Amino acid sequence: MNNFSERIKKLARQKSPLILANDYDDQKNLESRTLKNIDTLSDYLCAIKFNMHVLLPLGEKQIKKITKKAHENQLQVIADIKLNDIGNTNLVAVNTLWNLGFDCVIVNPIMGPENLQRLIQFSHKNKKGIISLCHMSSPEAKVTYELSVRLGSKEKPLFKLFLEWAKKMSADGIIVGATFPDIIKYCKKHSNFKLNVFSPGIGTQGGDIKSTISAGSDYLIVGRTILNAKDPVDTARQMVRLTRID
Repeated sequence: MNNFSERIKKLARQKSPLILANDYDDQKNLESRTLKNIDTLSDYLCAIKFNMHVLLPLGEKQIKKITKKAHENQLQVIADIKLNDIGNTNLVAVNTLWNLGFDCVIVNPIMGPENLQRLIQFSHKNKKGIISLCHMSSPEAKVTYELSVRLGSKEKPLFKLFLEWAKKMSADGIIVGATFPDIIKYCKKHSNFKLNVFSPGIGTQGGDIKSTISAGSDYLIVGRTILNAKDPVDTARQMVRLTRID
């Protein structure tokens, strides 16, 4: 079995680099709406992502039904829980998610480099993926991810430290918001083009598909623009066309 990075890359080539953020604020009928999204949108996606607030109301049987359906429709499944805890807690959490059918987990590297390394090694041993936060799409990300930190005698923005850790630990990718194309470009260049960049914030938050791809992003995470559209399928189809830069 191929690893997560290989699986999602293959699907992106076959279909598109779009990842659906299936992150509804209204939690009514989550299971049925999600299964419908998988059925109708999977031809235009390489993966589907679930945030913590969506996973909490769902039971084990519901989640397994959803992840199974996603895999049947050639989608990778990402748990966006921004995991950040002590080592053993992290390992128990991701192992539970693997058993529920998830392929990848988004984590917060503030847990520290040793914990991050253990988590990545454990996940790769199981052919699963870890995507590490680097810089988010919210305007407030400038307040935190660009905060100046000192490590030893050197001072640098926090996102640059997170980038170094992700590169050193061979993470499957980093999160950098589509709303910050200059930082995408920096991260891609300074990872020697070896780290996949996953960019949320496309559409509703103001991220532009073509400029985000041109800056170096590999995968585009889209939520409300598709979920709230009058015709989600047509919207996804149009967005796929925009990803094809001549």
